Amino acid sequence: MNLKSLAKNLGISETTVSRALNGYPEVSERTRQRVLAAAELAGYRPNPMARSLASGRTNVVGIIHPLMPNDLADPMFMQIVGGMVGALEARQMDLMMAPVSPQNEFSAYLRMVKERRVDGLIVGRTRLYDERVAYLAKHSFPFVAHGRTRVNEPHAWFDYDNEAGMHIAVDHLLAHGHTRIALISAPLEMNFARQRFDSFKLRLKAAGITADPRHLIDNTIDRRSGYLAMQQLLVCQPAPTAVVIDNHMSGVGAMRALLDAGITVGKNMSVIVWGRMEDSLAGYNVTTIDQPHPDLAGAKMIEMLLALQNGTPPSELQELWQPLLVPGETVSRALS
Repeated sequence: MNLKSLAKNLGISETTVSRALNGYPEVSERTRQRVLAAAELAGYRPNPMARSLASGRTNVVGIIHPLMPNDLADPMFMQIVGGMVGALEARQMDLMMAPVSPQNEFSAYLRMVKERRVDGLIVGRTRLYDERVAYLAKHSFPFVAHGRTRVNEPHAWFDYDNEAGMHIAVDHLLAHGHTRIALISAPLEMNFARQRFDSFKLRLKAAGITADPRHLIDNTIDRRSGYLAMQQLLVCQPAPTAVVIDNHMSGVGAMRALLDAGITVGKNMSVIVWGRMEDSLAGYNVTTIDQPHPDLAGAKMIEMLLALQNGTPPSELQELWQPLLVPGETVSRALS
């Protein structure tokens, strides 16, 4: 059965049937359900190419992703992507991930916008001033930024509260008597890392503590760099009594460095990692700052993108979720 026959059987215009099948908001829910039920009963399946030509949409959402070595081993990243895929599949849409080399990332955005290969984009790993976000906003191309940026153009974004999460981590260590607290950070041109870094220093300052510059190590975003950063902290004199690691991939390497050095974590060194890690990788039940429900976060970004395409102003599509502390066995009272 084709669209014309389906519309004739229902006594509804082809335009209304098409809009109902494609989820357009101007079709009433009663009519939509009637059309969907009739289509299911008749075994109707829309022609994807015809639907695309008629609607001017590809029914594809894109992610341009400069892959890092550990991305495919990052469970949180895969959960977020899984949430996006689930939300799109429920709407008979697809996710296209385009891996690119870092030096060609921006040119990939130029091609994607010029050729209209997708209906919208999710922009990840936002930077302090993000040229990708500025470009997409300037050209009114639908997108949702996964993370905030200092770009002033109104745009849709989803993020977790980095400042609040770091406040929780530092306050937890201060409550256990720690004053020599170190921070291992991702590259500080990444907006989340800069927000967490600034929040860390401000929270210590509010407690009358000046962070030791030797205890602030950035540019760590994977296991190897986390391992080397922790080794660097261990040779400091005096060494920190506690460490916050602002990303879970570096956290795995940092924990491994402590184990290899014979450090009893939670006794000789207290540790908080931002993001859940597999206990088997860390060797401990690690105290974490958790970003809950990454799959729901992925689905939320898709919902925001579709709302943007349906006319919701980008300034009304800005979502900030709260992280929370998950106590483990890696924080205890400071020994000195």
